[in-house]
Amino acid sequence: MKRGPDPIDPATLEKEEAMHSEFKVDNGMAREDAEFLNNFPKDKKRAVIRKIDYRLVPMLVLLYLMAYLDKTNIGNAKIEGLLETLNMTGVQYNIALSIFFIPFVLAEVPSNMILHRFKKPSMYMGGLVTGWGVIMTLTGVVQNYAGLIAVRFFLGLFEAGFLPGAILIISKWYLPNETQTRIAILYTSAASGGAFSGLLAFAIAKLDGLGGYEGWRWRLTGGQIFILEGLATVFIGALCFTLLIDSPALSTKWLDADEIRYLELRQQSRRITKPSEFREHHFDKESLFSVLTDWKIYLLILASWSNAVPNYAMKFAMPQVIKNMGYTSSNAQLLTTPPYILGAVSAFAFSIFADRYTWRMPFIIGPQLCLVVAFGILFSMSADIVKNVAVCYFGLCFACFGMYPILPGVNAWNVANSPDSGKRAISIGFLVCVGNIGGLIGSYIYSEEEAPEYPTGYGTSLGFASVGIMAVIVLELILLRRNKQKAQLSEDEIRQQYSDAELDGMGEKSPLFKYAL
Repeated sequence: MKRGPDPIDPATLEKEEAMHSEFKVDNGMAREDAEFLNNFPKDKKRAVIRKIDYRLVPMLVLLYLMAYLDKTNIGNAKIEGLLETLNMTGVQYNIALSIFFIPFVLAEVPSNMILHRFKKPSMYMGGLVTGWGVIMTLTGVVQNYAGLIAVRFFLGLFEAGFLPGAILIISKWYLPNETQTRIAILYTSAASGGAFSGLLAFAIAKLDGLGGYEGWRWRLTGGQIFILEGLATVFIGALCFTLLIDSPALSTKWLDADEIRYLELRQQSRRITKPSEFREHHFDKESLFSVLTDWKIYLLILASWSNAVPNYAMKFAMPQVIKNMGYTSSNAQLLTTPPYILGAVSAFAFSIFADRYTWRMPFIIGPQLCLVVAFGILFSMSADIVKNVAVCYFGLCFACFGMYPILPGVNAWNVANSPDSGKRAISIGFLVCVGNIGGLIGSYIYSEEEAPEYPTGYGTSLGFASVGIMAVIVLELILLRRNKQKAQLSEDEIRQQYSDAELDGMGEKSPLFKYAL
């Protein structure tokens, strides 16, 4: 059966209804509001979305790029002599990587709960960015292992709230069938950051010996690159307070009254009923319990681990893997750029199609299958990597091609099936939080003692990709079954059985809500 944007295709109509991309549900709106929403001119719709794109997305991309660079350039510093200069072992290096994830994981849900209560998210996000910029600046004076552990811990604490917060902000400005492309643009800044980081490290490596400093110290000590990156982050954090947009109601300088009304009403259209003002800005124990006991979130976590485990591992291991092919340190840094570029292209391309067809599953499984192929190649060919340079480098590129589309798809799927804004804030934080445990796993799977084969690293990545495929298939089949069950009752029959308050309290479990597939 064709799955496409043809409005007369029944499959497409089912997808559009599931994604709530049009406003078909009587959710407590006044008739005047419903008519305004449905009759808002298409050209004005496109224009207002472009306005949001121009003001919100570039700022979030810049922030995520800085977050990526600030937490991952330790991998580039390693092959320039970090371990030798700080008298660290490989195990200590892995501990320094993993210590970042303890506060990074634990603080994400509380951070999103706090952010949801802010009427001006720019204040909270600006504080986070400024905080991690200060920590990154302090990294420039690290002289021993203990100092490195300390700055990595606090860097994780301040960076914890950014990604779930950014996804939450996106979900408050865009409809579900618009979110994946924007999340992908945000996430591909990480891939672009990987490419830029490799180019920067290549240039820094050429400074080896200049001024009596080893190449990596131009990144870590003496007030050089880490300090410059940190100060740049502090400056960008200060810009957040004025440039990061907050909500339509607080955007009167660049939105007119009709545009503000349209944006607010279309967000309301996602709800089964009109929620109370108190409910919109407060949490209850039931919301948290609902997230913790939601089977869907755990299947999405398994899917996200197919990205998180190999992705975090590769961020730190890729320069060394390429160096094992026989390249110099500086050339190895340079050759990390093409894989990340491929990752950025694939994330954006898969997300465009996922939003266009309002269907998440195939555009998550496709990249996961690429991961299976890529790590199958690396697992089987890396024992003699010097003789198999071309095929192993292809494996690295194909791995990045498969990794980067997964996270935007998983998070967009979660957002689409979370009509309640309070629960959505918690579920976004929880998904990112537990998903990042995969990063903690990934930081341990590449051991220097196993170079250049890295059977644990490649084998573990292959295993998580396979499990992720199974999780996505199971989720799709269950959601299809639930939608068929909900379709057995008409809307009139449902509203006779339940009050508006009961329907709103059910959230995505309401028989009026059709799950996004």
